[in-house]
Amino acid sequence: MPSTERTIPLRFPPNARVPLLGFAAASGTGKTTLLKAVIPLLKAEGLRVGLIKHAHHAFEVDKPGKDSFELRQAGASPVMLSSSHRRAIITEHPEPADPALIQELRFLDQSAVDLVLVEGFKREALPKIELHRPALGHPLLFPADDNIIAIATDAVLATPCPLPCLDINNPAEIAHFIMTRFLPQARSALGLR
Repeated sequence: MPSTERTIPLRFPPNARVPLLGFAAASGTGKTTLLKAVIPLLKAEGLRVGLIKHAHHAFEVDKPGKDSFELRQAGASPVMLSSSHRRAIITEHPEPADPALIQELRFLDQSAVDLVLVEGFKREALPKIELHRPALGHPLLFPADDNIIAIATDAVLATPCPLPCLDINNPAEIAHFIMTRFLPQARSALGLR
């Protein structure tokens, strides 16, 4: 690990009201697996954690045969499913297009969270932790993306890295980095207490 790590100025989308932290990597690197381990650790620290996940394909959160699915197929949009346990709003995009984080962020109630984790959206301008497993053979993203603030990896990097290097297999270390290094700087950058 380098002795002098560079500090990255944090940039957020203009409609960010809370810190956003992306997790960027090639498919199959383990973003969801890592987030499933990190989120409970952040919640244990008292954080209310939201998440926006980029899906690269059409997906269904409703099931054929259910009334809500049939009503959406009939043309209703948005459709809200609501129960005593949860709420889901399904909105059809008028034209299929890759979603932009700034647009999707409009639909997230940022007043209900302290931190929004973002899975995917790796080309968006927001602070990101790059996940990298050299054995998978994918190139590092950080040399071409100045929004990457740390690398989580499972091996020594072949490319010299001026960023903090974290152990991708140690969710506690990554949660600690978020709590002690990222959040204070992010709150300051956003003018939050």
